[in-house]
Amino acid sequence: MKKLILMIVLVVTVATSGVNGVTTHAQAKVTLTQIASQLWVKDAEQELGKKFEEKTGIHIDYQIIPADQYLTVLKTKLNSGEAPDIYGGQSGVTDLIVQYDVEKTAVDLSGESWVKTEDPLVLAQATVNKKIYGLTLWDIYGTTWVVNYNKDIFAKNNLTVPKTYEEFKALCQKLLDAGIQPLYEPISDGWHHVLWFPENGPRYEEVTPGLADSLNANKATFADNATMLADVTQLKELYDAGFMGKNALSDTYADRTKILAGGKVAMMLANLTLPQQVETDFPDMKADKFGAFVIPLADNQNLNINPAGPTKFIFSGSQHITEAKQYLDFLTQPENLQYLLDKSADMTSLPFTGVKSKLSKDQQDFLDSQTKRGTVYQTAVNYVNPQWMDIGTDLTAMFTGAMEPKDVLAGIDKRRAELAKAAKDAAWK
Repeated sequence: MKKLILMIVLVVTVATSGVNGVTTHAQAKVTLTQIASQLWVKDAEQELGKKFEEKTGIHIDYQIIPADQYLTVLKTKLNSGEAPDIYGGQSGVTDLIVQYDVEKTAVDLSGESWVKTEDPLVLAQATVNKKIYGLTLWDIYGTTWVVNYNKDIFAKNNLTVPKTYEEFKALCQKLLDAGIQPLYEPISDGWHHVLWFPENGPRYEEVTPGLADSLNANKATFADNATMLADVTQLKELYDAGFMGKNALSDTYADRTKILAGGKVAMMLANLTLPQQVETDFPDMKADKFGAFVIPLADNQNLNINPAGPTKFIFSGSQHITEAKQYLDFLTQPENLQYLLDKSADMTSLPFTGVKSKLSKDQQDFLDSQTKRGTVYQTAVNYVNPQWMDIGTDLTAMFTGAMEPKDVLAGIDKRRAELAKAAKDAAWK
């Protein structure tokens, strides 16, 4: 039997002059491990990680986990006390408490220099009891979920942007009759089709003012709300009518740019910046060939804003907290933020001062025209985001006839109660 020889290397750290506000260290043997869900760590960030290593000698080991497995893997590591140095999670005050228990599992970052340059609304979603626990490097406005549509297809079929659900359904039928698939909906990923429901939170709030507060106080339920039921019921109608295509259950999010560039599908619920992604992958399909409109289910005409997003936390049990803080400080230097933005095709803005946006004039005009806005319900309402994949499972069951729309809403209520009790939420006592 061969012996395994474990070599213990003593690393001597010598501080030298700072580079871009980051102290340089000769510590080539230090490795920071970062765990994240798919799509949360851009290629450009990994390139910055190499630059960081060149300057400091600190290596970043990026461990990317499939989206449908990530939360389970992360919570197992956090519960065992063996989490990586930096872990990714969705910001949003409820998630910080319920999913990650950041007051125990994360380091207080309130004193870091980058805090002064980040958008206060974004910082608020990474804050618990006035302490900031996470760094959100995410395109808050560029990632707004809207219905992107092919302008040429609309023009050829004499279609205009819908203002009601009935108008939306009618134009979908007209497209289908013309041999064009109206919507691309990648259900197989488990998460994307969920967007049609909680992203419509501003509409629920518009019809029933104060609903989010009532839900958080356990004085209202999803199952009893007629607007929510209309949203889910209409989503099922879109699927049943064949508007999502014959292969929706097996379609994947990774194929979105190829499908939209092909010109045989008219629309997709996607980030506002999907057109830039399509053009990057398929240069012949220019970004200006696409327009956008808000989610029209339940007759919505509000823009859905989510000030939360994938966020980096430093594990409280890390042996390299100082080095992890160095890495976050490096990422938030203005030139590195701009590099991350410029080199990431699917990002057009970052929530920091001093960073130049890449939004097109049409996209900026669209945002400026949406004066009716509100916060999405996965952020505004407690105990929704933690059950995202469960909602996806139930919606799929609804599509296949195993559940009714009202059952989907009842399931959300049931899981919310369970999560609230686990969190010892006084409103559920």
